[in-house]
Amino acid sequence: MTDFKDRERAEEAKFAHDGETAFRIAARRNRLLGEWAAGLMKLTPEETDAYSKAVVQADFEEAGDEDVIRKLLGDLTAAGTDVTEADIRAKLEELTIVARRQLLDEY
Repeated sequence: MTDFKDRERAEEAKFAHDGETAFRIAARRNRLLGEWAAGLMKLTPEETDAYSKAVVQADFEEAGDEDVIRKLLGDLTAAGTDVTEADIRAKLEELTIVARRQLLDEY
């Protein structure tokens, strides 16, 4: 009986850890995505910092990445850049890998 409870606790701890790791990867990816978009919009370093934080916050509006994509597409279009939704989605995928590697390197 104790083995079953220990196994159950271990599974719960792993589930919590995996969820926290996924959250941290997404937040880092969104910050990197914000920095990329800020570069395209030619923002100052201070504006870039504020913008990347705004992109991270945008991810809390709804589940999934659509809220972030919508924000970036709107902002980049308003800034007159020639970036498509497909470009943003490709960059999102690329930066997910970068964020995961950066996070794993920290451990």
